[in-house]
Amino acid sequence: MKKESDKMKELLAKDTQVPHLPQTGDLIEGRIIKISNTALILELGPVGTGIIYGDELRENKEIIKELKIGQTISALVIMQENEDGYVELSLKKANTEKTWSDLEVKKQTNKTITVKITEANRGGLVIKLSNIVGFLPVSQLSTQNYPRVENGDKAQILQHLNQFIGKEMKVKIIDADKKNDKLIVSEKALQKKKLQENLKNYKKGDIIEGTVTTLANFGAFVKLDSQLEGLIHISELDWQIIDHPSQILKENEKVKAQIIDIQNNQISLSLKALKKDPWKNIAEKYKNGQIVKGKVIKLSSLGAFVQVDKKIYGLAHASEFFRQNQQMEYVLKKDQSYKFEILSLLPTAHKMSLRLKE
Repeated sequence: MKKESDKMKELLAKDTQVPHLPQTGDLIEGRIIKISNTALILELGPVGTGIIYGDELRENKEIIKELKIGQTISALVIMQENEDGYVELSLKKANTEKTWSDLEVKKQTNKTITVKITEANRGGLVIKLSNIVGFLPVSQLSTQNYPRVENGDKAQILQHLNQFIGKEMKVKIIDADKKNDKLIVSEKALQKKKLQENLKNYKKGDIIEGTVTTLANFGAFVKLDSQLEGLIHISELDWQIIDHPSQILKENEKVKAQIIDIQNNQISLSLKALKKDPWKNIAEKYKNGQIVKGKVIKLSSLGAFVQVDKKIYGLAHASEFFRQNQQMEYVLKKDQSYKFEILSLLPTAHKMSLRLKE
C-alpha cells in the first residue's frame, strides 16, 4: 500500500497541474454568465473566461435572442488571451464550423436537409443553410420543378426560377467542401430511389395512359404517376411531319402511348407506334428509279422534305443539288409540287431518298 505521504503528493500534483489552454481554432463549450449589448461573457471553467464582442452579436441577432443566462453553448477560439485577459471567442465561426461538420455527416449518411432559397440566376438557385451559402443547379431540380421552356429561353428560365425565392426546399447534399466554401445540393436526388422503384413497374413495349403536362418545341411531357414523367419526342407524335406538338396534343389531355425506351431513369414514349404504319405495304406501290410527284413541305440544311403520299415523306438531300450545280432554295419552293426520282426505298426504316427530276 502507498504511504499517506505519497497519496498526498499525488493529490497536490493533480491540484497544481496547469489546465490545457485552448488553441486558436478550437471549438470549446462555455456557460453564459452575462448577456449585454456590448458583449457575451462565458465561463470556461479552469481555462478562464471567454468573451464574444458586440459587433458579432449585432450580426447574429437571430442566434443571440434565443440565448439565456446559464445556458451552455459552443464557441470558436479566435484569440487565446486578449488585452483584457479574456479568451476571445466567435459564435458565428463556431456556428459555421458546426454547420460544416453536420453537413459532412449528412452527406456521408445521405440524409435529407431543408434549405431556404435566397436568389435565382439562369444556372439555378442560391440556397442558405444557417450561415452557409450554397447552390442548387437547374439540372438538379425535381421533375415537377424543372423549367420546361421553349428553345431554352434564358429569360423564361429565370422567370420560372424566381418563383422559388423565399421558399424552403428539401434536398440532398452532392458536395460539401469546407476548405473551398462549396456546398452543392440536389432536389432530384430525393426522387432517385423512389423513381427507380416506380420504374420497375414499366418496361419497353408497355402501353400506358397519362396526362400531357407540358408542350415544348421538341416534344410533349406526359405524367404517368405521381413521380414519373415520360417524353414523346416530336418525331414520335405522328407519321406526318409536324412543326410543333400543339398540332397533335393539348396540355392536360389524356393520352395513350407506348414505351419505346427506358434509359438513365428516363422513359421515352411514342404515339405514332399505336397508329397504323403507312409504310407497311409501301413497297407494293413504289420502287427504286420510279418517277413520282411530291409536294415540298419543308426546306432545311439536310435538304427538302417531300410529301409523296398520305403520311409518306421522302428526303431530297442537299448534296443532290450540289451535284447538279443547283441551289436548292432557288430551285424549290415550299408548298409547291415537283417531279422526283426515287433513289432508294427502305420501308422498314421508313426512309425514301429522292432526286429532283428536271
